[in-house]
Amino acid sequence: MARPSRAHEKRAELVAAARQAVLRHGVIDLRLRDVAEQADMSTGSVLYYFPALTDLLREVQHEAVERFCVERERAASEEPDPRRRLLGMIRSGLPAGSDDELCVLLYELGTYARRDPAYSAQHIRLCERQVTLYASILEAGAATGAFTLTRDAVTLARNLVMLEDGLGLHVTQAVPTLDAGQAERLLLTYAADVTGCDLENLEGPDER
Repeated sequence: MARPSRAHEKRAELVAAARQAVLRHGVIDLRLRDVAEQADMSTGSVLYYFPALTDLLREVQHEAVERFCVERERAASEEPDPRRRLLGMIRSGLPAGSDDELCVLLYELGTYARRDPAYSAQHIRLCERQVTLYASILEAGAATGAFTLTRDAVTLARNLVMLEDGLGLHVTQAVPTLDAGQAERLLLTYAADVTGCDLENLEGPDER
């Protein structure tokens, strides 16, 4: 009787190894050998499952994008109050610090977007999914009277995503220029300015 194929399992192991290798070495300096050593395999074995390092990194990127988006989308769908939904959205999009693996991974892989059209397309999809989610929250808040928007929801959503990305990069730098708490306050200040809703004072001290 033929032995069951372990190809799917091996590919998953290599994606996990590549993820750790990116976090350890960064994307720019990453070599196939680094992934092979992380997986305790030969470079030839890695190439058996992934013809090129870029193919493997594309899987890492896809997995990271899905994890990031699905977690935020799920959290937003579970909160009926658009004010609390926006507050949660802002908090879930900022890295906790320079050791926030998922956010660091997304920032690292984002550097490939300038080199590879497939990476670029995935990067754009990530951005658009966040814009769509922010816009839906803003529109719901405006419809219920919780928000008084200063511009159309999509424009404000794009600004929130861009601010989120920029602030997140500063939080995760080797020498951070601000911490996660400062980044959150800056985003909340902008959100208050464009929605007319003070999210910082939405919760009491015992609810934070």
